[in-house]
Amino acid sequence: QLQLVESGGGLVQPGGSLRLSCEASGFTLNYYTVGWFRQAPGKEREGVACRDNNDGRTYYADAVKGRFIITKDNANSMVYLDMDSLNTEAPAIYYCAAELVEYYSSSYCLGRDGYHYWGQGTQVTVSS
Repeated sequence: QLQLVESGGGLVQPGGSLRLSCEASGFTLNYYTVGWFRQAPGKEREGVACRDNNDGRTYYADAVKGRFIITKDNANSMVYLDMDSLNTEAPAIYYCAAELVEYYSSSYCLGRDGYHYWGQGTQVTVSS
């Protein structure tokens, strides 16, 4: 059974950092494009970062460029999202997603409709 499980969320002070982790089980991530998405209350789920499998190219939402980094560890079937300078993020649930595809496009890679496999999410709250 293909499964993604996120961890690492929590409460972080403004200006702080956080690392989210996503563990895949039941499959290996070698040929998968992976992404991180977030959903704030009352808002649609939006793409934050993704790593296209075609050549490992990464894409980021404008709001997080320069502050967030997505990495994939194929050997351990892990995906990470390193988040720095957390100041303006609204409380949101962060989701990991994976799809057996190569998109060659930021719009597809960051688009939530492009993924079949999702984790259950982990809450991230920035507050003092």
